[in-house]
Amino acid sequence: MLVAILLISFFVLLFIGVPISFSLSISSFLAVLATGGNVIDLVSKTFRAIDSFTMLAIPFFVFAGNVMARGGVSKRLTDMAATAVGRMPGGLAHVATLSSTFFGAISGSAPATTSAIGAVMVPEMQERSYDKAFTAAVVAASGTIGLIIPPSNTMVMYGTLANASVGKMFIGGVGPGLLMTVVIIAINFVISKKRGYGGTEKMTLKAIARAFAKGIWALLMPIIILGGIYSGIFTPTEAAAVAVFYGLIVSALVYRNMDWKSFKGTLSASATSTASIMFLVANAHIFSYLLTKEQIPQKLAILMTSFTTNPTIILFMIMIVLLVAGCFLDNAVAVVLLTPIFVNVVQAVGIDIVYFGVFLVFVLAIGQVTPPVGLCLFVACDMGKVTIEAVSKEVMPYVIGLVVTAILLVFFPQIIMWLPNLTGMAG
Repeated sequence: MLVAILLISFFVLLFIGVPISFSLSISSFLAVLATGGNVIDLVSKTFRAIDSFTMLAIPFFVFAGNVMARGGVSKRLTDMAATAVGRMPGGLAHVATLSSTFFGAISGSAPATTSAIGAVMVPEMQERSYDKAFTAAVVAASGTIGLIIPPSNTMVMYGTLANASVGKMFIGGVGPGLLMTVVIIAINFVISKKRGYGGTEKMTLKAIARAFAKGIWALLMPIIILGGIYSGIFTPTEAAAVAVFYGLIVSALVYRNMDWKSFKGTLSASATSTASIMFLVANAHIFSYLLTKEQIPQKLAILMTSFTTNPTIILFMIMIVLLVAGCFLDNAVAVVLLTPIFVNVVQAVGIDIVYFGVFLVFVLAIGQVTPPVGLCLFVACDMGKVTIEAVSKEVMPYVIGLVVTAILLVFFPQIIMWLPNLTGMAG
């Protein structure tokens, strides 16, 4: 009875246009009230959802990403990326993708990566006569790398919910993140060859050295984060705080793009983003709590394993659910709702929860570029001044490429686990 009321009210609220955070909260309270439960317990659960030392990493990573974005990092990263891939056919498209990889290692967020790199690359690509819809599709698809390349806010959420090591997940995200970059650049190349998009002009050694000298300060941030976590100097949350401190020094003293006014604006924007994320997570948590209380995850685990106990088939079944969920649910909501359900299933068939966490985040990242909820898609459309319909068509080769990559992760889990195994962080 409770589950029926919970799900029906949730989808009705979504259908009539209620924001997803409020839909999760209202449906949860309605279900408890209708079945005579204690709503005070839900209030307590809402607070406990975000009362976590590990979750504290999210506001720090959001702040660090905003500091670096407003501190002039985006332009310096694109200049550095241009020295590596700019001369290839479709050079600016490759620059957008490689820059997103660099920036994703700073921001931990797909929409933030899309926005920061798009602000630099969209005007430049359109000025060089790249199709508007294609430009937006490239920037949107490349932005998804920000969810996989460490650090990743979504991995922090999963690690907290599944009691999995966030540090191991960060290390595990390197392999699929780099593979994702290669796949997107390959698609850029094929499309650009077909449409005749050329590369940029040859750069002098002096210009290349200058670009690297300016960009290297930004690239040191992920090295500090991962190096500190791997060496045991600090936890992921402490690494996030260090990232903020380092970002402020680089932006204010090295690049000199951060004054007091910019700092206050960055602080305000980061507080707004953090509040939105945490409110979403808290409400999704109580929704997930009610499902768990009714033993839905356990029942689903029993149901799925009654059909098969083959880990590969189980992963394909879960992947289909995640791809569909990613089309309709915000990434944070999907992680909070689905993690408690699927962790029971994968543990029942012996799948490593660190591997599964990276896989789950990867598949959900595809939802960032699929309508109707794909945030990267909407950010890119707004920046490129192009319709969602036009971009949806252009982004399909990238969606297909990412789905094929997800299938490779199923058959070759070493892509995720090779680095944790190499560094002794697996298990």
